Amino acid sequence: MMKKHTLRHPALKISALTALLLSVSAAHAAPASNVTQVTVTLTGDQGGQCRLDTDHVNAGPVTFTIVNKTATAITEVELLNNNRILGEKENLAPGLPAVKFTVNLDGGQYQLYCPGAAQELVNFTVSGKQNAQSSDTISDLLKQGTDGYGRYVESTVGGMVTAVAKLQAAIAAGQLQQAKVAYAQARPYYERIESDVDGFLLPGFKATDNAGNLDYLIDMRASNLDPAVGWHGFHAIERDLFEKGKIDKQTQQLAKGLVTHVGELNKQVKGLTYKPEDLANGAADLLEEVQNTKINGEEEAYSHIDLVDFAGNVEGAMQAFAYLQPGLEKIDPALTQQVSQQFAAVRKLLDQYRDSQSLGGYRAYTPALKAENAAKLSRAIQALQEPLSHIAEKVATHGGA
Repeated sequence: MMKKHTLRHPALKISALTALLLSVSAAHAAPASNVTQVTVTLTGDQGGQCRLDTDHVNAGPVTFTIVNKTATAITEVELLNNNRILGEKENLAPGLPAVKFTVNLDGGQYQLYCPGAAQELVNFTVSGKQNAQSSDTISDLLKQGTDGYGRYVESTVGGMVTAVAKLQAAIAAGQLQQAKVAYAQARPYYERIESDVDGFLLPGFKATDNAGNLDYLIDMRASNLDPAVGWHGFHAIERDLFEKGKIDKQTQQLAKGLVTHVGELNKQVKGLTYKPEDLANGAADLLEEVQNTKINGEEEAYSHIDLVDFAGNVEGAMQAFAYLQPGLEKIDPALTQQVSQQFAAVRKLLDQYRDSQSLGGYRAYTPALKAENAAKLSRAIQALQEPLSHIAEKVATHGGA
């Protein structure tokens, strides 16, 4: 979604979907007898290790329990299938209690992705069939993809609720450094799904009023303010933390407002559904965001964590594509392969900028880094944008109902 001076229109409201991930917080709770248990252990030895106690299970519900013992460079774990994120846990600092997520898995090849590990991708095999009645027609595959993506959006906004609460708590306590870390941890959630939530409103407001526009209130930058409404949200907080270098009453009020507005967004996305072309158009919008505000350094003018946001936009676009991919492979396998390869190239390029010691896990996007790398980053996104631009027409002609 491009940030504009013009006002946006309300997003479509749609039917609630059940959550994709069933997370539990009690690390030692007794497991359900029909759920397979897999333990993932993160350690700092041999360049960082991501070890599974088993790499082969039967189809059905599987609970992944993740324990970070000593791995300072590994802070997240994702379960992937054809580039789709089926389950994930982030902010996995050493010594914290174990965390879990549960997913229903059909037979097939999966990967556990542990960014920062010596071996980042660990193969995981599931045998058998969870749902023998699933259809493989194009329309059914696209419908399954849009439903799955709806759950992804719900899960992402739910994660943002938790992340901004941590940011608000650090600001309320006057903890400047902790607030900076929390800010960087919260930003990717919005960047992954911002093309899906443009135009949502606070109750009682019209679409023509930025005072009730949740996108404005959560994510507006200094370069694009409505003087009648003033500045709110992430980037006003960013200014206080990183440019002013202090927390005051204004910062605390901004943080409270952000929590309120993200909470309202969380309520509204629980009714979202999509058409296949919505996913394709949304992915294209996210890549436009990268070109227009991340590569030029405009998005994070004070914190310089633009590469964190860049990665968030790319991940969101990749998820939209991945949920369409099973249907797309039947519509146009050559185009599907081309887009998949370009996503892999962008992800490989982004990995070169990872830095576990920097805010958000990526190098600061300083003027020097921008001058040396902006053109290369832009070319990689352009190479992805061209084939991706053809997907909306492809899937729209097949529908998803």
